[in-house]
Amino acid sequence: MGRYLIRRLLISVVTLIAISVILYLIMFLAPGDPLGELATNPNVPPEVQQRIRESYGLDDPFYIQYFKWAEAYFLRLDWGESFTARVPVRDYVLDRIPVTLWISGTAYLLSILIAIPVGTLSAIKQYSVFDNVATTAAFIGFSIPTFFSGLLLIIIFSIQLDWLPFVYTSTREGIWPNIQQSIMPITVLALFSAAQLVRFVRASMLETINQDYVRTARAKGLKESAVIVRHSLRNALIPVVTIIALQLPTVVGGAVITEQIFRVPGLGSALISSILASDIPVVMAITFGVSILVVLFNVVADILYATLDPRIKYD
Repeated sequence: MGRYLIRRLLISVVTLIAISVILYLIMFLAPGDPLGELATNPNVPPEVQQRIRESYGLDDPFYIQYFKWAEAYFLRLDWGESFTARVPVRDYVLDRIPVTLWISGTAYLLSILIAIPVGTLSAIKQYSVFDNVATTAAFIGFSIPTFFSGLLLIIIFSIQLDWLPFVYTSTREGIWPNIQQSIMPITVLALFSAAQLVRFVRASMLETINQDYVRTARAKGLKESAVIVRHSLRNALIPVVTIIALQLPTVVGGAVITEQIFRVPGLGSALISSILASDIPVVMAITFGVSILVVLFNVVADILYATLDPRIKYD
């Protein structure tokens, strides 16, 4: 196991370096001027604009800009300064992480708590009324885009009923006002993620529920709950773990569309505004951070495989 992890970590490092080069190249070739309004402001003299460009190294070739960024990011853990906000990228990004973790993290946990029992019961009671209702709801859930469901909730609960605020404001004081403004974005994300996971859990359970070892467990006289949980569900979760592990980085990366709809000041909205402004340091900090989490959780998923299924060995 130790040798396998070392090999995977070395591969992960090479993968992340390649990802960083591709991401930086995309931002380098993207249209737009990183100076933003300064580049078009007639009140800013050209010599001032040039000094600003030189201070940021915007006129340097791609490889020089990339190596400067990589040296600061990897060796000094310096994420640079935002071109548009004119603040350190570290402060700009870290200030938005709590909001994103609260909205996306809560929604993700709720989706798992909903999907596993619903998917399991759907497989156990295959073709029953419960299974048909759950399957139909799951199809509807992941077929409807989040921007549509978000707008629908705003129309119903904010405009028609006037129960919930449709704009998220980080300056609200008190526990209930903060929970109240979080209900709709959390609901949109939780239902969309749960709808996807329900189908995976159900399909995986149907593959394991009639396996020989499950029938053997029943023949030994074990309780049905023990057969389902200890034998069938444990093995059914192995492929589901991959889906859960790969979706975890989106909790930190933020839900871009949902945050735009409800004006949530999280990482998703920061990423969109930074891309539109060609703010390379901010875009690289967020996208490359999510890339690190994706690679990391792939390794975590492999470790969980061995935990859930003792037959899996890594040499």
